[in-house]
Amino acid sequence: VDPDLTNSKCSYWHFRLGADTSMKMEALTTYMKDVPEVKKVYLINQNYSHGQQVSKYAKEMLKAKRPDVQVVGDDFAPLAQVRDFAPYIAKIKQSGADTVITGNWGSDLSLLLKAANDAGLNNVKFYTYYAFGSGSPTAMGAASDGKVYTVGYGHYNMGGPIQPLMAEFKKKMNDDLTQSSIYHVFALLDAAFVKTGGTDPVKVAAALEGMKLKSFNGEVEMRKTDHQLQQGLYITRWEKAGGKNPYDAENTGYTFAPVKYYEPYVASTPTSCQMKRPS
Repeated sequence: VDPDLTNSKCSYWHFRLGADTSMKMEALTTYMKDVPEVKKVYLINQNYSHGQQVSKYAKEMLKAKRPDVQVVGDDFAPLAQVRDFAPYIAKIKQSGADTVITGNWGSDLSLLLKAANDAGLNNVKFYTYYAFGSGSPTAMGAASDGKVYTVGYGHYNMGGPIQPLMAEFKKKMNDDLTQSSIYHVFALLDAAFVKTGGTDPVKVAAALEGMKLKSFNGEVEMRKTDHQLQQGLYITRWEKAGGKNPYDAENTGYTFAPVKYYEPYVASTPTSCQMKRPS
């Protein structure tokens, strides 16, 4: 998800199927712009390039869209080393933040959310990149109902071509299919193989450039300039599963339900890529 991979370090042989860090923050801050309750934001991220970029883009985009919002904390935690996030939660509480933005994933997210619930941090909303990831739904459970949001190119309750695949995956693996971009990998490759009548990498790469297809999140396009997939993004909220959103995440009885969908142009970010193509 590093934006550099489709900017200064772009390569003809690299295609990104996910949405990069800046695209997700574009959608997240576009949503937060219209939420008047967001007044004081605390940033907590893992101390490596991804976490640093989440922090950077959050500050830049909030300043541009909601200059009235105060950033009251900007913490970095060592990657996958913290076992107790209570001290960080205490700082968030003390700051008076009403909102947390985090790009944390894995144990760094599940333990952060668990610590927030253990401390009774009930009036703070968490805006995340990866709360659907393995372990986080279990850590949230009923205590996080309505308090955790996530941004992504998909969600648990999309319907369409991805839903039966998610059901089959869960039945076979006893786990949630969280990386639905795998669908795009095969759909695009399949179309490129058909178009070129083979699997020659040079021809397949050329066929992928500018390719469009209808997918579970609307029409997607592999942008020729930098090989970054342009796609719609969802903002979803953790709540009780049922009705239109029946998917049960990690057998918690809860799910991420969509609250907003943004067309590809909303989350699209510019690129500085100077693509070198094979002759």
